Amino acid sequence: MHLEYVIVALFAVATAVALVARRFRVPYTVALVVAGLVLGTAHALEPPHLTKELLYAVFLPGLLFEAAFALEFKKFWANKVAVASLAVPGLILAVALMTLFLVPVVNGLHFVDEFPVIEGLVFAAVIAATDPIAVVGLFKALGAPKRLAVLVEGESLLNDGTAVVIFTIIVSAATGSAFSVPTAVLDFVRVVGMGLLFGLTIGYAVSLVIQKVDDPMIEITLTTIAAYGSFVSAEHFHFSGVIATVSAGMVCGNYAVRTGMSATTRIAVATFWEYLAFALNSLVFLLIGFEVRVEALLAAWQPILVGFVVVTAARALVVFFVGFLLRRTREAFPFKWAAVLTWGGLRGGLSMVLVLGLPALPHRDLIITMTFGVVIVSILLQGLTMGPLLKRLGLVGQRDGFFELERLRGSARGLSAALAELDEAQAEGSVSVATHAAVRAEFEARHDSVKKSIDALHLAEADAAADERRRAMTRALTAEKDALLSARAEGTLSPEAAEELLTDVDARLVDLAVEH
Repeated sequence: MHLEYVIVALFAVATAVALVARRFRVPYTVALVVAGLVLGTAHALEPPHLTKELLYAVFLPGLLFEAAFALEFKKFWANKVAVASLAVPGLILAVALMTLFLVPVVNGLHFVDEFPVIEGLVFAAVIAATDPIAVVGLFKALGAPKRLAVLVEGESLLNDGTAVVIFTIIVSAATGSAFSVPTAVLDFVRVVGMGLLFGLTIGYAVSLVIQKVDDPMIEITLTTIAAYGSFVSAEHFHFSGVIATVSAGMVCGNYAVRTGMSATTRIAVATFWEYLAFALNSLVFLLIGFEVRVEALLAAWQPILVGFVVVTAARALVVFFVGFLLRRTREAFPFKWAAVLTWGGLRGGLSMVLVLGLPALPHRDLIITMTFGVVIVSILLQGLTMGPLLKRLGLVGQRDGFFELERLRGSARGLSAALAELDEAQAEGSVSVATHAAVRAEFEARHDSVKKSIDALHLAEADAAADERRRAMTRALTAEKDALLSARAEGTLSPEAAEELLTDVDARLVDLAVEH
C-alpha cells in the first residue's frame, strides 16, 4: 500500500478512535495504542516504522513546542524548583535507583547469563523520560487542580531533554568510549545549556519578527519555524534539540503572544497548534501500537513485569523524596499529589525510539523487550486507572459536581418545555382534560424531583457561580461573533468595522479561556 493511502487510513482510524473514546470516556491516547495493537496484530496496515529520524523530524518538535507554547510561564516559574527537581536531579536519581533495583533482580531470576550494571544503566536511561499526554488530557477533562497539571507537564517537558542527554552519555560509555564523571557532567551542562541558548535566541528572534507583522497565517508560519528550526539547529551542533524547542515554545507562547499578536491571531495560532498536536499524537500513539508484537510481549511477561515494578518503585521514591524536601517551602505539594505524580509518570514514544536506536550490546534484545513492554503496560494500566485514582483521592469532585449541575439544569429545562407543550395541547383541545391532568402530573413529579436534586447538590457557591458565568459569557460572545461574521459576509458591515469588532470579541474570549 502506498504511503499516502496509509497516512489517510491512519487518520481515518484516529478519527474513529477519537469518537469511540469520547463516547465511552476513555483516554484518547490509550484507545489509540489499543487500536494500533489490534490492527498491527491483524496486519491490516503496513505503516511507517517509528524511527528516531521520523520522531525527530516530524513528531517531537511539534509536540514539545505545542505543550511549551500553551504553558503559562508565570505558573511554570511559580513551580520552578519542584519541576526542575523532578526533571533533572530527580531523573538522574531515578536512573540510579532503577539500575540498583534491576540488575540484581534480573541476575537473580536468570533472565540472561549475566546482566551488567552498564546495561542496567542503559535501560534506566531509555525508560526514564515521562510522557503524560494521556494524563494531562484527563486532567483537563476532569478538572483536576491546575497546579498539578503544571507540575506534570512542566516536568515532562524538561525531563525529555535530560533523558536524551543522559542516554547519550551512558550509551557512549557502554560502547567503550572514554568516560569520567567530571567529563560527563561538563557534557551535560554544555549540551543542555547550549540547547537552552539556541531556543531562547530563536524564540526571541521570531517574537521580534511577529511584532512587526499582523497576519495570522504568517505568524503561524513563524511559530512553526521556531518549533522545528530550534530543534534542527541545536541538533545540528550536537546540542539538545528538545531543550531548544521547549525554551523557544515558552518564549513564543508567553512573550510573542503578549507583545506581538492580536487577539484574533492568538486564537488562530493556538487553534493551529492544538490541531497539530492532536494530529501528531494520533499518529505517534497509533504507531506505538503498530510497533509492538503482542506475542513477543506475552512470551516475555516476567522481565516486563519486573521492569514495570522497578520503574514504578523508583518513580515513587523520587517523587515522595522531592515532596519531602519541599514540604516547608512555598512549592510544597500534598501527599495525594505525590501519588498522582507517581502513577502519572507514563512512558511513551521517546523511550521506544531511543531503545530502537541502541548499538549492538550483549543483551540488546532483552532491553528492547522490557522497554516496549513497560511502555505498553504503562500507557494501558496507568492511563486507564488515572481517572478512578483522581476521583478516589477527591481531586476532581468539584468538576463532577459542575457536570451534574449542568445535567440537572438541562433536564429541568427539557421538562419545563414538555409541561408548556402539554398546556398548549390542552388549550387547543387536542388533548382531553383528564389525559392532560394525568400526563402533566407525571411530568410535574419529575420536574419537582430534578429541582430538589439541584437544591441538594452541594457546590461551593463562588465556584459554581464563576463556572456558570464563564459558560454564559462564552455562549453570548460566540453568538455575537457569529452575528458579526454573518453581517460581514452579507455586506451589511464593512470589513474594517467587522475586523475591529471581531478583534474585541476575540480578546474577551481569550480572557475567558485564560480565566478558566
